[in-house]
Amino acid sequence: GLAGGVRVNTGAQPIVDKSEQDIVNLRRTIYLTIMSSAVVDECAHKLCKLKLREGEEVEICTMLLECCSQERTYLEFYGMLGERFCRINRRYQILFDECFAKQYMMIHRLETNKLRNISKFFAHLLHSDALPWSLLDYIQLSEEETTSSSRIFIKILFQQLSEFLGLRTLRGRLNEPHMSASFRGIFPLDNPKNTRFAINFFTSIGLGALTDAMREHLKNAPKLMLAQKPPPPPPP
Repeated sequence: GLAGGVRVNTGAQPIVDKSEQDIVNLRRTIYLTIMSSAVVDECAHKLCKLKLREGEEVEICTMLLECCSQERTYLEFYGMLGERFCRINRRYQILFDECFAKQYMMIHRLETNKLRNISKFFAHLLHSDALPWSLLDYIQLSEEETTSSSRIFIKILFQQLSEFLGLRTLRGRLNEPHMSASFRGIFPLDNPKNTRFAINFFTSIGLGALTDAMREHLKNAPKLMLAQKPPPPPPP
């Protein structure tokens, strides 16, 4: 809020930090522009006309997520607006990627409604290819690395992707060999406990079809472990 930009000077009038005040004013302008626009084109056009200084682009991303999270239900308007900015300038792709990481880290602090809206927002940016799918690299799907909040977030994200793309297309996207490094966290093969956890998770949300490779891996794991065992020492 505004108080953050006020430094109290003993005995004198409070001095407002100019740069902080500028940011507060900019956020207010962005907020009012978003809330008063009826259609995506009009809103994007108005926001693009703001004279942003270098480094201020992030305020558009932040306010977009803020407004989106506060709606009673998710509005497609926000996803389409986010997509528009990602296409206008690659800088916004980088900023939204960073926003995703930040939101995901703090997801346990959000009430379910905000969490749902934000998850649907990012699902839109992914299924429309406004953001690269390497974004999913931030998610580590295991019992230790998730909370009930982050599991709800992941559930909504993948159910939305499945709804938009269809299960077969989604499965194809997640099986692209050149992307496998980015999906190591959501399809863990590092140890059987995590693999089982991920299989159970996707199966419980109705997306068991995404777990075939993990099931195959589990089936072959004992053979692999035997193959990796050093041979017994020769008899004396």
